Amino acid sequence: MLVLRSSPASPFGRKVKIAASLLGLTDRIQIVDADTLNPEDDLRQQNPLGKIPTLVLENGETLYDSRVIVEYLDFLAGGGRMIPAGEARFAALREQALADGILDAALLQVYEGRFRPQDRHEPKWVDHQVGKVERGLAYAEAHLSTPSADLHIGHVALACMLGYLDLRFTGRWRETHPKLVAWLADFEARVPAYAQTRVAP
Repeated sequence: MLVLRSSPASPFGRKVKIAASLLGLTDRIQIVDADTLNPEDDLRQQNPLGKIPTLVLENGETLYDSRVIVEYLDFLAGGGRMIPAGEARFAALREQALADGILDAALLQVYEGRFRPQDRHEPKWVDHQVGKVERGLAYAEAHLSTPSADLHIGHVALACMLGYLDLRFTGRWRETHPKLVAWLADFEARVPAYAQTRVAP
């Protein structure tokens, strides 16, 4: 049995869970919650960075981060499913990189508010991250909002990123990105694991 160390609200962990479901591997994975801030959590022995998601293999070795884990799961499922073969691979990975980059910028905004006192917030730093999110969403609205017959990891990453913006930023992106709103509704209708992995704000 594979063991996935994650947390319910982690968008990167959610990406792995949805990919596993689409690949038919859910029954082979045990999900064990991890507390990245707890020095007693053995996550830090499993992943020296103490980050989630981390996948513990049956032989005790570990894989991280989400991109590596998804590639491994795709390999277990025969390959070429979540990560297409040939030239299409790079478009899928680029879409994943965009979604993950938007997520990184969103997470930095959340951490700024969570871990720094109000009087030590850095407006320029926050604005820099906001700009990344806004530019990334504008690109996705213009170029990535047409539903595709075949789902790949770029689509899963995009859905998880939008879901995180719903969770932590009250879904404000929906007001100005109608094509992505429709795209996400289509994705959710096709992928039951998306609703199954949603957490309440």
